[in-house]
Amino acid sequence: MRMYDIITHKKYGHPLADEEIRYFVKGFTNGEIPDYQVSALLMAICIHGMNERETAVLTDAMLHSGDVADLSSIPGIKVDKHSTGGVGDKTSLIIGPIVASCGIPVAKMSGRGLGHSGGTIDKLESIPGLETGIAPEKFLDIVRKTGIAIIGQSGDIAPADKKLYALRDVTATIDSIPLIASSIMSKKLAAGSDAILLDVKTGSGAFMKTLDDSIALAQAMVSIGVHSGRRVIALVTDMDTPLGCAIGNSLEVEEAINTLRGNGPADLTEVCKELSAYMLLLGGAANDIETCRALSTDAVKSGKAYAKFEEMVIAQGGDVTVIKQGFTKAKVISPVKAATSGYITHMNTEACGMAALALGAGRVCKEDIIDHSAGIVLNKKTGDYVAAGDILATLHTSGENKLSEAAQLLISAVTIEDAPPPTVDNAIIAVVTDKEMTNTTHPK
Repeated sequence: MRMYDIITHKKYGHPLADEEIRYFVKGFTNGEIPDYQVSALLMAICIHGMNERETAVLTDAMLHSGDVADLSSIPGIKVDKHSTGGVGDKTSLIIGPIVASCGIPVAKMSGRGLGHSGGTIDKLESIPGLETGIAPEKFLDIVRKTGIAIIGQSGDIAPADKKLYALRDVTATIDSIPLIASSIMSKKLAAGSDAILLDVKTGSGAFMKTLDDSIALAQAMVSIGVHSGRRVIALVTDMDTPLGCAIGNSLEVEEAINTLRGNGPADLTEVCKELSAYMLLLGGAANDIETCRALSTDAVKSGKAYAKFEEMVIAQGGDVTVIKQGFTKAKVISPVKAATSGYITHMNTEACGMAALALGAGRVCKEDIIDHSAGIVLNKKTGDYVAAGDILATLHTSGENKLSEAAQLLISAVTIEDAPPPTVDNAIIAVVTDKEMTNTTHPK
């Protein structure tokens, strides 16, 4: 078998055979096939795409290029959740404890943030003492005892994906749905859970900006899961406005805690209720989604979910004092005020994330050090009326020299007009299963 022939097949739009896909993934991972040949194949895939079988085989080849977690020692159906990333997306910190408090184990490996999108591990590490680099056996032991642990990726998970992603990043071959779907799912499947809930974001702060692309990605990932023998459901959720009001690590943890206590922002609360309900459905807590929604709501109202969060923090070595009494605030806290009166009709969510990045809340490069106290608290969001001089948001940072750029980015992200925008109940825009896609958007 020759790589030249594999490139030629895809160049002319032909589906690749299973053995061709496995050959190039294994050869590239082992260093036997050069970058330039794989780059040519990736470009051909971007142009001609891959069918469901090809995408599933590519995922499987990347999945088995490294370690695969064994969660069999944890009783019950293990349910994982993956988000394609967004601004203010602290849902894992909320839905994990909700689901675990209802008896469904959550053994979750999460990532760090890069660019405008925050990472769950960075948020958790704003809690003093909390460990996310936990050895596999201790990780399993924590989940067996408490029902939940959230840690960083350990071991050599999907090394083929790491090499392919680095190459895609510099060859303009990122934006291919089969390549995106196989990249995400190879890591999720390697994490070992029995069922997976996918939170596919759509809008200005999402990786996929259009609804059509987001639904296509959701369908591709669900198909991969089915081919791999897992139960998978995808929810397409709105990221055209930041989720909740807090953007930035410790600020988002505080908002997550408030949500677990029943005092969270309406949009964040609604999304978390739906995400946790579908995780409970996948885990077999009940046979219908309405019952699972009731279980999710009760877990928050009864205090079980918040208690489970505290239990997780203690098990992972975190200081619960800050959970109960609050985090240390940033040295500099400054308001951003509206220059004109009117209704906020749009927020460029990615620009809001970049404003938080400018304040020190994220990374431009993987080596950058995060200021866990930095970030933004939004006082107004899309649909709200503001008068000139009203506070749009409050900036948190370590130095006043960071305020100007962040304030300019935030002001440029907010569109204020005379007429209010149309209101749409779009917390959950679509539900994608292996059988159907249901659009759930409806005007209020």
